[in-house]
Amino acid sequence: MAGGKQSPRQRMVNLMYLVFIAMLAMNMSKEVLSAFGLMKEKLSASNIRATEKNEASYDVLAQKAAEQAKQYGEAKQKTDTLRTMADGFYAYIEDLKTQMTSDLEDKTAYESMDKSGFLDQYFFANGKISPKGKEFVDKINEFREKSLEVLGESELSEVIKERFSTTDKKNKEGVTVNWLKYNYEGFPLIASLTKLTQIQADIKTTESDALSALLQGELQSAVSMTKYEAMVVFDKGAYYPGEKLSGKVILGKKDPNLTAEKVIINGEEIAEEKIQAGQVILDGPVGNVGDKELLGEFKFKEADSTVTIPIKGAYAVIPRPNEALVSADKMNVVYRGLANPLTISIPGVPGNKVSAKAPGLRRVKGDSYIMSPGNGSEVNIVVTGTPTGADKGVRSVKKFRIKDIPPAVGMVRGQYGTVKMPKSSVGRVSVAAGLPDFLFDLKLNVSSFKIKVPGQVAIPISGTTMTSRAKAALAKARRNDVITIFDIKASVSGSNYKIKKVLPVSIEITN
Repeated sequence: MAGGKQSPRQRMVNLMYLVFIAMLAMNMSKEVLSAFGLMKEKLSASNIRATEKNEASYDVLAQKAAEQAKQYGEAKQKTDTLRTMADGFYAYIEDLKTQMTSDLEDKTAYESMDKSGFLDQYFFANGKISPKGKEFVDKINEFREKSLEVLGESELSEVIKERFSTTDKKNKEGVTVNWLKYNYEGFPLIASLTKLTQIQADIKTTESDALSALLQGELQSAVSMTKYEAMVVFDKGAYYPGEKLSGKVILGKKDPNLTAEKVIINGEEIAEEKIQAGQVILDGPVGNVGDKELLGEFKFKEADSTVTIPIKGAYAVIPRPNEALVSADKMNVVYRGLANPLTISIPGVPGNKVSAKAPGLRRVKGDSYIMSPGNGSEVNIVVTGTPTGADKGVRSVKKFRIKDIPPAVGMVRGQYGTVKMPKSSVGRVSVAAGLPDFLFDLKLNVSSFKIKVPGQVAIPISGTTMTSRAKAALAKARRNDVITIFDIKASVSGSNYKIKKVLPVSIEITN
């Protein structure tokens, strides 16, 4: 528009165009200013709610620290320090916001808060950062560094560094700009008020995050004694006559600072020296052979009441073994082509101290084994182990029969034998194979079969469904004809083992 000599009319058109753009910009600015105002209101309301929630958490923590000083004293000390810093910083920003709006009659007239004069003079002077501006940045840096010092190294550290960062920024032209100028110089008043309210929100969020981090989860849930569970833990699962009972009753959340008011087991109060680190030391005799039970309760003081946590446990006293116990989880045979699960153990001997050997046998975990037998009709499993406290080990040999997977049966529609159905349905059936009386739940895959229609030659088929040739032969079948599906080839799903025999299935035409 500025190039070349312009006529008076052209200059008038250009001037009107500029006025039109200015009017659009003014309208857009009003909408943006109102949006900032709405955001500030929502942030302010959120800060009020956050303050109330944090106050409640501080009160609960103070009560818990009074009841269990060793347990919660350090957490309370850290949060009290953070709380003092947060309150001071929050009040400083609130005072600044009050100064910014002191000359405004209507604090909600956001569309009129389009000037940047207050902070431009308050934070900056002659193009440089004023002492007030430096004080503002120092307040942010001080809160960030002291918060990190109180909380120590944690997952929250990086969040706080980012949340209260004052690192210089690059503008859209790629030029590095001082953080304070980048965020507050030349901005409308309402935009700066909103940014300051956001910093207040960050302060409240940091307090909330710190409470959760220091107490490892939601405060009220974590500190309540009702969340603890009493567990009886013995040094081993079974004992022999004459042995000493060894073990302990502990709480689900073990803590060296946790001490019960009283512990009672089987009607007797436990001595104070045996109650330590949130647990009770057991060291009495185990008793005679048989099942034993421990019943009792923990008693803790909480607020003005006493919380009782029940204790319930059991153990067995068993005779010393002289042979291993081996059981097949399915039956007294193992099947060729399958991973047969076995449980192998010796009473009174930990699973990792038991050794079992046989061709095709491997340990899965603990006393669980898998037997994949090879050729032959029998396999011997040799089990050895030494019970705790025994003078000599135990050796036992168990014999298992090896059998092939029994014959499967052909199936259509999930049925076997002779299945009745209308002629129109036969061409759509899918041929399958199954082991209805077998103890293992196996899936069999059919690869091929043959079909014989009365009066027609047998037709071989690959896959599980009828071919066009088979359907043509089926079209000639009559009512009461029995169609035979035979020579079914199947294998065990997930392995290369082929079923040696699959019995045929018949279809009787009903109409």
